[in-house]
Amino acid sequence: MEGKKNIAIGFLTMGLFMMYGFLLIYLRDFAPNKLEWVNSYSLGKHFESRLAHVHGNLFAVLNVIIGFLLIHFSKRLNQSGTISWLALGGLLMPLGILSEVYFGLPPILVLIGAISMTTSVIWLGIEFFSLKGLETK
Repeated sequence: MEGKKNIAIGFLTMGLFMMYGFLLIYLRDFAPNKLEWVNSYSLGKHFESRLAHVHGNLFAVLNVIIGFLLIHFSKRLNQSGTISWLALGGLLMPLGILSEVYFGLPPILVLIGAISMTTSVIWLGIEFFSLKGLETK
């Protein structure tokens, strides 16, 4: 069933990035060096961490939505498996941001994830645009 893994992984990813959000709140409000963290709000690791949190949750929601649509329309869509895997590959973007922040890795995962998610969304849009019989009366 195309889309099931997108929904499951989407919700799991959303939960993990929500927990990461709690860590960011702790660092901002309760950590011993919170003033240093707050002063770097729009710079460096703090900014990149917030990008990862936001994109992680956005891409998780996109996977849930894409998964739902693929489950309901997979028999009428071409390449639903490819779209599914591309959407999952999009999760490499927020993971890539975190790997840059915490491990100093190059941004290759960010680029792969961004291209993958963008491709899946555009491809799915084209697939739906070309479907016949979905017009409302």
